[in-house]
Amino acid sequence: MISEFQDLSDKIDRLAQLTQSLRAENYLLRQANHLLSVENVSFRDRLLEAQRRLEALIGQLPPPPGGDGEGAADESEATQ
Repeated sequence: MISEFQDLSDKIDRLAQLTQSLRAENYLLRQANHLLSVENVSFRDRLLEAQRRLEALIGQLPPPPGGDGEGAADESEATQ
């Protein structure tokens, strides 16, 4: 009977250790997840800034010769 109690006590100890280990791992994973989320927001902000700057540069480009560019293809087809 005492042996059964000792086995049960050992299992409870292992379960407590495993629980503590999983809690520590969970804490580290939550920290890593938070850092990745912050990094993701930073990358998204940088991407939006790059998009804004590219759109501003595109807006500064001169219009293509001959109008909007779509008519030039029509003209080349008509001359063939």
